[in-house]
Amino acid sequence: MEDKVEAFLGDTAQITCMFKSDDFGGSGGMTVEWHYVKNSKDYQQIYNQDSLQSTVVKNTPYSERITVDTTGNNGEVVLTIRDVQLSDDEVAFNCYVKIIGEGSGEGSTKLKVFKTPEDPIIQGVGQGISVGDEMTKIASCEVKNGYPKPKITWYRDKMPLHNIPNVVKVDHTITSQSSGLFSVNSDLNMKVEKKDKDAVFYCEVTFLVPGAEKMLETNDINITVLYPPTTVNMLVKPSEGKIKEGDTVEILCTSDGNSESQYFTIDNKDVSRLKLENVTRHDTRFYECSVEDFENFVKLSTNISVEVNYLDEVVIEPTGSVLVDWKKEFSATCNASSSLGIKTTWFKNGKEVVKGYHLSLKAVTYDTAGTYDCVVTVPEIQGMQANSSLQVTVQGPPEIIEKQLNEEETDERELELTCQVRSYPTPNITWGTTNGKIISSSNHMTNVGAKSVAKVQVNITSNTTVFCNASNEFGKDSATYIIKFTKHTTTPATTTTTISPTTITAANTTNNTSTSIIAAKPKSKAKTETPKPQEKAQKGSYGVVIAVIIICILLLAILGSVLYFLYKKGKICNRSGKKDFTKEKSSKDKIVVEMKSDNTEEAILLGVNGEKQLPNDQ
Repeated sequence: MEDKVEAFLGDTAQITCMFKSDDFGGSGGMTVEWHYVKNSKDYQQIYNQDSLQSTVVKNTPYSERITVDTTGNNGEVVLTIRDVQLSDDEVAFNCYVKIIGEGSGEGSTKLKVFKTPEDPIIQGVGQGISVGDEMTKIASCEVKNGYPKPKITWYRDKMPLHNIPNVVKVDHTITSQSSGLFSVNSDLNMKVEKKDKDAVFYCEVTFLVPGAEKMLETNDINITVLYPPTTVNMLVKPSEGKIKEGDTVEILCTSDGNSESQYFTIDNKDVSRLKLENVTRHDTRFYECSVEDFENFVKLSTNISVEVNYLDEVVIEPTGSVLVDWKKEFSATCNASSSLGIKTTWFKNGKEVVKGYHLSLKAVTYDTAGTYDCVVTVPEIQGMQANSSLQVTVQGPPEIIEKQLNEEETDERELELTCQVRSYPTPNITWGTTNGKIISSSNHMTNVGAKSVAKVQVNITSNTTVFCNASNEFGKDSATYIIKFTKHTTTPATTTTTISPTTITAANTTNNTSTSIIAAKPKSKAKTETPKPQEKAQKGSYGVVIAVIIICILLLAILGSVLYFLYKKGKICNRSGKKDFTKEKSSKDKIVVEMKSDNTEEAILLGVNGEKQLPNDQ
């Protein structure tokens, strides 16, 4: 028989008893008995078989759980135990065989029962462990319900820990449950060091199974190690880039220690974090951080410099608004104080004029006038800039900048003239004609900045010359508009004037004069318009001619009607005995009239188309 048979708790186990006999399965002279043995003197029968019968002994722990097979191979008897248990089955089973005429023999096999334990559980201590303490418990590991009893091994950074006097001590506690299973609890005690703050601890459980040994591991844990500081550090946030006025700054104080008894101060304030909002240049200085561990009698300090960069307001010289004489030179400077390097640029109407702090304008004109913006930036800090502006006004003689006649069609025969003048101070603008008549004065003028706009309405009846005169204390300028008016006589329809000016300008530095030569030509329009008083005389002459023509046409019509009537009545053309030609058609099918002279009998007939016909041709 085998020395042992292994089975898991609750499984089925088979124990084989082997022997040699010439009468196995023969005349029945064989006796088989099975016993379980708790010790060397305690044998209890659970099965017997003789030549007459086989019996499972009643009232034993195996009465309902065993069967014996003697029908197998020659010389084998197999005991089968179902639902293997710990309390009863962890014993030896004895097989006794007796054969009549051959003698007897026996053997025994021990049944080993196994139970896989539950997953182990590891737990670290909740509080921190000081490096100055003696050996103290840092973690515990427990595994439950295994058989035979499991074994626990501790690891630090994957290296097994063994008992070392005054350094490492592992305490195991084994508990036997009423079911016969074992639970093991293990405590790890250590004298920790600073390096243990980053160490990884876990425990490993090994246990036996049928035919092998297996292992289970817990999850990793870290422990909190308390140790005094050896250095102190300070940090300023934001850590990237430079600090400027208006920023929010945080100053942090840290150490390499991890002690519950250490505390920090920043500039004598019991804080480890100091927040400064909307900083100014006055916050630029050294800040001191101190750390003290009174339990370990340690005190350390350090400091850090905080620099707040600034950019002052932009100063322009001259300031505000300036007056510059026409054609003169002008210069201005722009600057701003800063803790860092600056970049200065002048702009006008959003366009860059010049780089640098100095603005120089030569031979200024009215185009030079306007608002100049000086922008100062700090290239090292994005978004850090300041700006100011300078208003430049140019004073000088008037300058007519546009000689243009606005074309406009109205119900009235009028022409609107526009005169635009640049000048400071505001000029006096008058409109006049060649005969010295003043059409309009500055009362009809509008001002837009340094530009003055004067307009006048001129009645067009004949060729006209109009003057725009602008003057101030520095000089004067003028423009001349020569308007040539031409009219059509082919239709009595009312006309409206459309002007396309051609301008010829001559000017000097003191008294500027410009001339606009303009040809005005009426164009026919389909719609009927109410004539102006200037047109009534013209329309009167047209009416007389038309009336005369109409009367002449009417008289000719009446004369023709009378002659035709007399002809039809036979009152004419028969006195000479001529043939009545009204009854015949002419070769050209025309109406003709007979005419004759007082000195001859010959008659000349004229057709309506003006052709002459002889009498023989009637």
